[in-house]
Amino acid sequence: MNLVVRRFDVVDYEWSLKRMRARVDSRDDTTADELWFLQHHPVFTQGQGGRAVHVLEPGDIPVVQSDRGGQVTFHGPGQLIVYIMMDLRRAAIGPRELVRRIESGIIAMLGTLGVTAARRTGAPGVYVEEAKIAALGLRIRRGISYHGLSLNVDVDLEPFTRIDPCGYRGLAVTRLRDLGITVDCAEAARLLLSPLVDALYTGIDDIRIERRPGSGVQGESDECLPEPAGNDATDKPPANRDTSTGSWPRGNRP
Repeated sequence: MNLVVRRFDVVDYEWSLKRMRARVDSRDDTTADELWFLQHHPVFTQGQGGRAVHVLEPGDIPVVQSDRGGQVTFHGPGQLIVYIMMDLRRAAIGPRELVRRIESGIIAMLGTLGVTAARRTGAPGVYVEEAKIAALGLRIRRGISYHGLSLNVDVDLEPFTRIDPCGYRGLAVTRLRDLGITVDCAEAARLLLSPLVDALYTGIDDIRIERRPGSGVQGESDECLPEPAGNDATDKPPANRDTSTGSWPRGNRP
């Protein structure tokens, strides 16, 4: 099967939301799934069932109503966002299984950095001890998921004190930087791509990953993901890559 990976730089939340909706509405049964790697300008987003009481003192950071599930959260530069547009009917899974697979991919990625992370029953996301390092928020429309995950890399955590993160008063929030891991969003994206794809597409041995730059007036950048190996004269594709199809056998994706 085909999977399109798009990379953007730092973009406005409402701009990306509009484009996600348009992408979902234009799909048919043959459309490839997509992953979008990006960052957002500072914004609080309120989920569909979000309660205003959880927005304490937003200050100069805008609060935007979203159509995802969940309560209020913060996005800003230094936080890696991955939007997942996946055909759940084609994958024969439901929303709960999608959440589990996303969490598994994040946990596996953190494990490669020596970080022991876990999920928490009844509170979607990924936690390191008692602190939340990754949040999830999803919407399913026409059998297609959109929105996705946010992973705190070196984002400013102060804005989380202005809200009840994900609707939980006093919830501790952490980031890779506070765990002694000094990577940026570009490197975090490189590290997350393979374990996330492996988790999302469990049981599928051969997936073609097609990287495309972001398109539109915002966010056209190569900062979040590298070009495929082999685009530079100094790079060579892995020996076991099928260069005629662009397919990457499981466990050997870039």
